[in-house]
Amino acid sequence: MTTVPAKTVGEALITLLEAYGVEVVFGIPGVHTVELYRGLAGSTIRHVTPRHEQGAGFMADGYARVSGKPGVCLVITGPGLTNTITAMAQAYQDSIPMLVISGVNARATLGHGRGRLHELPDQRAMIASLALMSHTLMDPKDLPDVIDRAFLLMQAGRPGPVHIEIPTDVMAAPIELGEIVTGSIPRPRADVATVLDVAERCRKAEQAVIIAGGGALSAAPGIELLAERLDAPLVTTVNARGLFYGHKLSVPASPSLTSVRRLIADADLVLALGTQMGQTDYDMYADGGFPELRNLIRVDVDAAQLARGPAAAVSVLSTVNNFVDDLLTDINGPKAENHGERRAEATRSAAVGELSDKMRCEISILETIRDTLPGCIIVGDSTQAVYSGNLYYEAGRMRGWFNAATGYGALGYGPPAAIGASVAEPQTPIVCLAGDGGLQFSLAEIGSARDIAAKVIFLVWNNDGYEEIKNHMLECGIEPEGVTPSAPDFPMIARAYGVPACRLANISELPEALRWAAQQPGPALIEIHERNTLGATA
Repeated sequence: MTTVPAKTVGEALITLLEAYGVEVVFGIPGVHTVELYRGLAGSTIRHVTPRHEQGAGFMADGYARVSGKPGVCLVITGPGLTNTITAMAQAYQDSIPMLVISGVNARATLGHGRGRLHELPDQRAMIASLALMSHTLMDPKDLPDVIDRAFLLMQAGRPGPVHIEIPTDVMAAPIELGEIVTGSIPRPRADVATVLDVAERCRKAEQAVIIAGGGALSAAPGIELLAERLDAPLVTTVNARGLFYGHKLSVPASPSLTSVRRLIADADLVLALGTQMGQTDYDMYADGGFPELRNLIRVDVDAAQLARGPAAAVSVLSTVNNFVDDLLTDINGPKAENHGERRAEATRSAAVGELSDKMRCEISILETIRDTLPGCIIVGDSTQAVYSGNLYYEAGRMRGWFNAATGYGALGYGPPAAIGASVAEPQTPIVCLAGDGGLQFSLAEIGSARDIAAKVIFLVWNNDGYEEIKNHMLECGIEPEGVTPSAPDFPMIARAYGVPACRLANISELPEALRWAAQQPGPALIEIHERNTLGATA
């Protein structure tokens, strides 16, 4: 609790962000937001400048995924905000906490359509469909309550993006801050009867399976203990990979694979913890083959999410952490042998066997990255090696594997998200895995990484175009068109930004190249060409 007088709304905003634990903001200043920057230089908050506001949003996303804290953006009215929309949509689909603070035209001009600079017909309404809240700050004195509500929404239930727009005439308005009180965030918890019901079902189960999603990250130790007591294989979705690295019950494979679906279908109890059970994890090939489940228990912080997807025997409104803690008090000691490790091992083997030789080759390259740079984080764009990893890959740590090929599926995500991840963990090697097509969506962010000496290794997977789309066209009997955009000399581009770079002649050079890149004082770039780098594909 602190009392800090502030001269303007812009200064008060920075003071409030500090009070809520914000350490960094991502943004590009403009004439419509300069007043929001008035107090920034004298604060403890770091400012990171991307080359494009979409990059600011993706940086905030990557920062939030790695730090566990909301990522914060400052963007201008109109084009600055519209440039951020794609990143907000990705964050909404993947449940990532993101606070986007924008300008908007002066209050007296709103809705009149008189051609003001950066004017939109209704900026707040445009954003409202993809944000947990979109609020226009019409009265300066409402600022503390609005900021408090924003952080509550981002952290109490299902996380996602929140938008606050501040009219240009409000930014410089005087405001007196009273006591700043940042209370605890209430989190949902299941009632005792529900916990006892699920505990009894667990005791009766002989072939239980646990599926952990991105909402289970903070509950990893408890989930692991629960799995051991139930002797239950642990299936992880894309956003939960690495939670149980090396555990004999771990199944780091997609529920879109036949073998994983068989494991789940054969189970007499399925605990789905913090997962949306959406298409990009459970039906990647859109074949409608995910099985109906006999005894599904779904646990989620979002009541609306519990009403979607597969029908559950029991739907539990709770954080995964709270529910697992409560459940463990009623499930004591190890359970009788239910062949959990054997079932997990058989599923892992069968899952790998389903993949093509090309996919297995790409996964082996991911494993080389993981093993060469222990503790690294791989941030992916939408590219073929990432698709393969989403089907089967065991990250070496929690929050060690995430990408844009889930949910919204935006190209250009990887480079700025990797920079945000590096801001969150500056000493950790961050590997950005992007295709030649996707990298060109955000190519200029290499310069942003150089500006802040981010320890990001840009690993370019060059297949001369949009190979995945080309293959899909061919499979559909369509003559490929529009799938061969030309690529620049990526190492030369990197060097133009002052970033060291190399191109691999043989995939066997990758470990040495990764070690070289990790020793650089800032970013580096490595190019793998699918056809010109020997061994890059089967």
